[in-house]
Amino acid sequence: MSVFQASPTLTGLFIYPVKSLGGISLPAAELTPQGLRHDRRWLIVDAENRFLTQREHAEMALLAVEPAYNGFLLRHRQRPDLLPLHVPFEATPERTLFVTIWDDMVFAWRGAPEADAWLSEALGRECKLVYMSDMVRRDVEPDKPELNPAGTLVSFADGYPYLLATEESLAKLNEQLAEPVPMDRFRPNLVVSGVAADAEMHWGEFRIAGQPFRAVRGCGRCVVTTIDQATAEKNPGGEPLRTLATYRKQGSKVLFGQNVTGPMKGRVQVGDALEIMNF
Repeated sequence: MSVFQASPTLTGLFIYPVKSLGGISLPAAELTPQGLRHDRRWLIVDAENRFLTQREHAEMALLAVEPAYNGFLLRHRQRPDLLPLHVPFEATPERTLFVTIWDDMVFAWRGAPEADAWLSEALGRECKLVYMSDMVRRDVEPDKPELNPAGTLVSFADGYPYLLATEESLAKLNEQLAEPVPMDRFRPNLVVSGVAADAEMHWGEFRIAGQPFRAVRGCGRCVVTTIDQATAEKNPGGEPLRTLATYRKQGSKVLFGQNVTGPMKGRVQVGDALEIMNF
C-alpha cells in the first residue's frame, strides 16, 4: 500500500547526458529552454549520422554513465579492458555536421576523436558522439501548435524537454508484476511523490517551487522499458509493457508518465513542493 505525503513533493531529479544511455541523479538542477541543464545534449550517431538508441541496440544499456569533474565518465559494464572515457558536459565547435533524429535534421558539434573510437569499440559498429549547443533550435512538435506554443524547444530527447513520473504510479505497476522494475526503466527527469497513483495523467498546469510547468500529454512507451539497464537483457514476457497495456493503453500507445514543458530558466531541487494548478 502506498504511503502518501501531506503534499506533492519533488523526490528525484535525473539527467541523461547522452541520449539512450544511463542517468545521473542530482540534488538540484538548472532549468533551460531545452530542459534540465546537460540533459540529452550528447547523442550517438552511426556512420550515416542517424541517431542510435536502445530500441534497436539494447547493448547501449551496458554503457554506464557516472558523474565526474565538469562532465561524466562512460564505462562498459562488461568490458574491464575498456578504460572509462571522460566526456565534458559541453563540446567545442571545432568540427560540425548535421545529424538526423526522428524526422529532424539538427546541426551538431563533433565530440573528440577518442570518444568516437571508444564508442565504436564498445558497441561494435562505427559511431560518432555529437553535441547540441545552446545555439541550436529544435522545436517541440512544430506540427502540433495546439499543444505547444511557438518557441518551445527540446534537446536530443524524443519529444519534450521534461518527462515526469510518480513513485505511486510505479508502485501500482510493480504490485502487478512478478518481478518489480525500477524507475530507470522509464527514464524520467522529474520524479514526484505524495499523489494518488495515475493522478499525473490528468494534470495540466502545475508549479514546482513556484515555477510554472505544464503536463502536455502522456508519454507513449516502447521496448526500452523491457530492457534491464544493468544487463541489457530484454524481458522475455514483454514486461512491464504487457501489464501496463491492461490499464494504461490509449489507442495504439501504452502510456506511463507525462511529457512536460517548463520555464525558460530557473532552478529546482529535491524536496521542492509541487502545486497542481488545474486538471
